[in-house]
Amino acid sequence: MSRLPKSATSWVWALTLALFASSLGFVPVRADVAPPESPPGANIVPGAETTQVRMLAERVTLTVLSSSANGHLGQAKTEASFLMRNLGTNPEDIEVRFPLTFFEQGGDGFGRFPEISDFQVLVNGKPVATRRIESGFSSGGIARGQSPWAAFNVKFPPGVDVPISVNYTADGFGYEPFVAFRYILETGAGWKDTIGTAEIVVKLPYPANSQNVLFNETTGFSETSPGAQVSGNQVAWRFENLEPTAGNNITISLIAPSFWKRVLDERATTMKSPHDGEAWGRLGKACKEAIRYNKGYLRSDPGGVELYQEAVAAYEKSVELLPQDALWHYGFADLLWSHYLYNVYYTGGRDYAELSRAARELKISLEIDPKNEKALELAKWISGQLPWALSETDKGFDYLILTATPTFAPPTVALPTVSATPVQESTSTLAPAKPTGVATKPIPAETPVTTPASRIPFCGGMALLLPILAGVLFWVVSKN
Repeated sequence: MSRLPKSATSWVWALTLALFASSLGFVPVRADVAPPESPPGANIVPGAETTQVRMLAERVTLTVLSSSANGHLGQAKTEASFLMRNLGTNPEDIEVRFPLTFFEQGGDGFGRFPEISDFQVLVNGKPVATRRIESGFSSGGIARGQSPWAAFNVKFPPGVDVPISVNYTADGFGYEPFVAFRYILETGAGWKDTIGTAEIVVKLPYPANSQNVLFNETTGFSETSPGAQVSGNQVAWRFENLEPTAGNNITISLIAPSFWKRVLDERATTMKSPHDGEAWGRLGKACKEAIRYNKGYLRSDPGGVELYQEAVAAYEKSVELLPQDALWHYGFADLLWSHYLYNVYYTGGRDYAELSRAARELKISLEIDPKNEKALELAKWISGQLPWALSETDKGFDYLILTATPTFAPPTVALPTVSATPVQESTSTLAPAKPTGVATKPIPAETPVTTPASRIPFCGGMALLLPILAGVLFWVVSKN
């Protein structure tokens, strides 16, 4: 292979580094692809034989752990119990299989597909040995190629109930602060007739509610299956006479336990120490981190709205108790700005009270600590997005939304939105916040604002630049 001349090589490297450096100013976001999915676990499957054995009943329990090992967002100890009966007149000795992974979400991005590593089986209450095999499988009627399975033999006398149970650890998957777990029911279609009864139970280490379980919102990589029943710390699905298909597979989307534990801990602290401004600030931050997607926008389902209101109330209490703490003023402004930009402004809203409050909290933060890097970064972001509301000058920042009637410009960039649903029964421990920001007059729409290039999401911005880079590289190579 020929090499480029030194001058051409240097030029290419310079261009590459320039493009990379320019990307550092973009909003830090991930690409719009699902994260690698961990092996979900599934119903046991008969081998290639046609069988007269029916699955009379199954109960699957995923007990979500309060803490996870090896950097996982979440893990669940899983026990699946099956009651089987041979409806025929002849005994059957069947190779039973359990899938150890699924080729569904591209593995870990490097062609590797994580497998369940601690799989155990009991037949008639006694442990049996398993062997790892490779075999094809299909999902949703589509052949998925070869996949690893745990295989073991079971004898089914005619008319006799045979209990089988499997135990393993299921790893959740997703992006902070959310984690998802799945269970595949469709593999049970290989047994005789329908599944008599099927119950899938997810046990949380704390009470389950619409705040820590996302019932009415998709995370972009998961969505809780409909039909769930909530009782105490359990979320459950129940089926009768089920002929399972891909549409019956179960998914649950949660706030990752580590994130929800922070909310619970800070709630407890503020209950014990209601005059602790730091505790109130930590509660506001914990609620904010529990509802903010990695692209910056906030949950808009009923549970997410409740947590947003709780975060606002907590920050209000914090800055009331600690009026000279620049970081809590900044944290409050950050929350208000995220909600205003994504949940109000980009959906066509014209309520400027929230934006005014964000600007006021940011102004206070920078007056207390003019060198606060986080506050400065937020001010630059707002001025880049909405220069009619806050502008950067050679002397600092001009908070137009607070001092004059700014010229509003509607957004031109469509951001991801989620569908709102009717508000369910409140589970929030704090009263909804009552914004009291600066009153503003209705502002007429004028020239549309163009989102600055420095705020183009990284994945989209680089997608625009890569063809240019490729063309330049082709030109350099062809000339040399």
